[in-house]
Amino acid sequence: MATNGNGLAERFRDIVRSEAELRDVLGEPSPRANAKVIPIVDDFAARFIAASPFILIATADADGAMDLSPKGDPAGFVKVLDEKTIAIPDRLGNRRLDSFRNILANPDVGLIFLIPGVNHTLRISGKAIIVRDDDLRQSMAINGKAPDHAIVVAVERVLSHCPKCMIRSHLWKSDAWPDAAAVPSLAEILVEHAKLAESADELQMAIDNDSVERLY
Repeated sequence: MATNGNGLAERFRDIVRSEAELRDVLGEPSPRANAKVIPIVDDFAARFIAASPFILIATADADGAMDLSPKGDPAGFVKVLDEKTIAIPDRLGNRRLDSFRNILANPDVGLIFLIPGVNHTLRISGKAIIVRDDDLRQSMAINGKAPDHAIVVAVERVLSHCPKCMIRSHLWKSDAWPDAAAVPSLAEILVEHAKLAESADELQMAIDNDSVERLY
């Protein structure tokens, strides 16, 4: 069993330590659940990708430390190059390069595609590289600005994910959304976590300007 950090094993009494223990409680997947994984981007998956304006990309470094990064653009921003290859534009960001640095050390990636109002999702996993081919980058240009890099994924696994999590969360039902009045702003979080000298109001102005001037 993988070790847990921060003394988690000492905090809890009934810890699952094997798949057999999980199966004792949850049982086996249905044949339908096992059969839904395919190794290619078929027409159905391609149509889902074409309608998706938002994805999450999971990466890990050489030691297995994980990162999960959101990426969004107009629907269809992820390009299906062929049934085994997809490309994701990398737009302007904070230059931390978390996903990039992980991919350089460990090419394994996982993606979840979301479509607003659609309760099921699409998952893809495979091996990624970072490319700067000009023709590919120009094909992803928006407002005349091409991304500096693209993440190209060699597809290994494609599967749909059931809608229960969306139904439980009411993610697309605005009348069920929680009140966000008490949620701290990004500026407030950054000032606190990074121990910045500037005020939250000053930083918010910089964030708002960056969202206009450095969107593409």
